[in-house]
Amino acid sequence: MSQIIDQATTKFKDVLEHLRKDLSSMRAGRANPQMLDNIKVDVYSQLMPIVQVANITVVDASLLTVKPWDKSTVEAVTNAIKSSDIGIQPIVEGEVIKLPIPPLTEERRLDYVKVMKSKLEEARIAVRQVRKELLDEVANQKDANNLSEDDAERLEKQVQKLVDETNESIETIGKEKEKELMQV
Repeated sequence: MSQIIDQATTKFKDVLEHLRKDLSSMRAGRANPQMLDNIKVDVYSQLMPIVQVANITVVDASLLTVKPWDKSTVEAVTNAIKSSDIGIQPIVEGEVIKLPIPPLTEERRLDYVKVMKSKLEEARIAVRQVRKELLDEVANQKDANNLSEDDAERLEKQVQKLVDETNESIETIGKEKEKELMQV
């Protein structure tokens, strides 16, 4: 019985962690190393995450620097940044790649809020899918006479409580990110 609750807790934490990671890569007009997390660089005949081939530093609120550990990969890292969807034009100065973060326009901020809200909805959908899986598991155990009616009902209420808590967390994360995105 507690196995189902443990499973629920783990899955809901995974949903929240995935949401946080997704939202952390969204630009808020400030330099943030997580903006580069999804960039893969074609070096040494394979695609590698940029964090595995370069040191990323926040110089100030509007500038990131990327310094590849191997000088011969500067061009590959620059091309990977250019071809990514982060919308920043890299400036190469010797072995260092500078990424100036332009301030966001009001229109762009509103676009980011829309994208953020769609990511929140994806998280809510994932929570509903997890809830369905867990309630199906409870029903299966009840049908197999492994759970009594009372135990099944208690489990369903616990699962719903976890769903409600997770949805509240999603809302809180969304409000914080919206505030961050709309901040000038």
